Amino acid sequence: MTKQVKLFEQLFKENFKPLCSFAIKYVGNLEEAKNLVQEVFISVWEKFDALPADTHYRSYLYTAVRNRSLNHLRDKKKIVALEHVAEHKLAEENTALEATELEREIEYAVNSLPDKCRQVFEMSRQQGLKHQEIADKLNISIKTVETQISKALAVLRTRLGEFLSLILILFSP
Repeated sequence: MTKQVKLFEQLFKENFKPLCSFAIKYVGNLEEAKNLVQEVFISVWEKFDALPADTHYRSYLYTAVRNRSLNHLRDKKKIVALEHVAEHKLAEENTALEATELEREIEYAVNSLPDKCRQVFEMSRQQGLKHQEIADKLNISIKTVETQISKALAVLRTRLGEFLSLILILFSP
């Protein structure tokens, strides 16, 4: 065994556990801490020959572990942020798809209403006419207008029941 291998082995044996304890203060997880310390030792081994002879290995290792831990935390935050953005985008896409489907279902449900009922409902909801205005235009009583709108709403509630939660989300103030 060469002198360098013995020195590295000694550094590893003396410092692995203390470095893991040090890293866990940053990352809060023993397995992550062990992985980070192992990565540091691998990195040190790869450039062990190039390190100056007067290197204070213990200080070097602690600094490397601290930096690796901080980078790990930074990267972890980025990943969590990206996951959050992806989840939000997916939720928006799902809501848009559900809204499109809801619009189709509403249109289908309204079109399935009897002619007079549909006409009264559309005048009320789409044209924004008041009950009296609808009654005057169609030569019917206000009570008939109210009855037709109630029938339409009952049919829509029945046909669109599965979309009720989406309707509440989309049309809540």
